Amino acid sequence: MRASDSVIIIPTYNERENIENIIRAIFSLEKVFHVLIIDDGSPDGTADIVKHLQGEFPEELYLLQRPKKMGLGTAYISGFKWSLDRQYNYIFEMDADFSHDPKDLPRLYQACSEEGGDVAIGSRYVTGVNVVNWPMGRVLMSYFASKYVRVITGMPIHDTTAGFKCYRRKVLETIDLDSIHFRGYAFQIEMKFTAYKCGFRIVEVPVIFVNRVKGTSKMNSSIFGEAVFGVIRLKLFSLFHHFPKV
Repeated sequence: MRASDSVIIIPTYNERENIENIIRAIFSLEKVFHVLIIDDGSPDGTADIVKHLQGEFPEELYLLQRPKKMGLGTAYISGFKWSLDRQYNYIFEMDADFSHDPKDLPRLYQACSEEGGDVAIGSRYVTGVNVVNWPMGRVLMSYFASKYVRVITGMPIHDTTAGFKCYRRKVLETIDLDSIHFRGYAFQIEMKFTAYKCGFRIVEVPVIFVNRVKGTSKMNSSIFGEAVFGVIRLKLFSLFHHFPKV
């Protein structure tokens, strides 16, 4: 068994073309990470591939299976609770499709473990626009959505919608995970905003985001719409809500 203080949570739906490669890429890193796959009933057999790999990595690879698509937010909340029960000190969010480069994981880890961050974000926009192979319309939508969220919430974060993150354990212990409202893309904003309002230190680590090569994207304009309109609800909610302070 290779022990680790860190776990990577990867939600999946129909990722059979990517899942084995992303798992092996993570386990090939010098820094040891454990991996938790949360599969929402993928009909393409994603979970079966993970189960097969568990025979090779029995103490490092874990699987939670859910019967159907239940939302990105609920997947991560389930993963957070699972991770807290097992005493991991650093808990990551990551996509399965290689848009998030596994080689950046140690940099996010270092930002929290050695450089004082409570939340480390793999940021596409902190040093410009570091996105590869996205259509220009999608780049503009994502970039200006992040700027919009920053203006409305007041968070000093350039990539407010990023989904590549590392949390120190104490962040997830402080946040009332059952009170997180959003299930979809706006979940990423709500988690950052809640951590910010609690007084945690959020740092951005520049990364290059590469559009998936294999499989089908789950992103669409309605998901961005949820983020744009949901942030107004978040801001109004924050005016009347007491956030626990660090």
